[in-house]
Amino acid sequence: MRVLVVEDEKKMASFILKGLKEVGFLPEVCHRGDEALVRILSSAFDAVVLDIMLPGLDGLAIVRRMRSQGCTTPVLMLSARGDVDERVEGIEAGADDYLAKPFAVKEVIARVRALVRRASETTSHTLRLADLSFDLSRREVSRAGKRLELSAREMLLLEVLMKNAGRVCGRMLLLEKVWDYNFDPGSNLVDVYIMRLRSKIDSSSAVKLLHTVRGSGYTLREGAA
Repeated sequence: MRVLVVEDEKKMASFILKGLKEVGFLPEVCHRGDEALVRILSSAFDAVVLDIMLPGLDGLAIVRRMRSQGCTTPVLMLSARGDVDERVEGIEAGADDYLAKPFAVKEVIARVRALVRRASETTSHTLRLADLSFDLSRREVSRAGKRLELSAREMLLLEVLMKNAGRVCGRMLLLEKVWDYNFDPGSNLVDVYIMRLRSKIDSSSAVKLLHTVRGSGYTLREGAA
């Protein structure tokens, strides 16, 4: 599971990063709030560990912008203050949990695990975007009520894109999630499957959902990319 740790105190960030790695997470770190928001909205993380006091953009502003743009990634908010008013402010901004400093890294791990588990348990079995619907349990895709015939790989590609609707999915992310590659084979594999998927979900509709973001990747959203 990918976790983004947003913490400007490098010693603290390293401490959290090490603990998450030791229990099998794939943590990444960011020390600035403005840079963190870009990464959160353009990539697929399973959870975010977010400090409130950050250069560039504070944690409360980050989580508000995440939620306003439809990003539901679970957020564990960290703060040097533990007063009730700040905890309430963090939760009302859109954070899922709150932890006051100082803390033991094992508590961070336990809370991140709980957030990820809760998110997976509450995830709907049906993904929807506009009139596009994907029943995950039946593995059936339809648009405007008409069932679409997709291959298993095309379904997996669509699932990744729909779970990250509104975000740009880069080639490496798609290679990792759909083909289980941790390297770029240097082929046009992703482009070919995107072209096939686009022809199946968009060809019969005036409203196009699958867009290419030049130099960045692909995204599913209503309207232009």
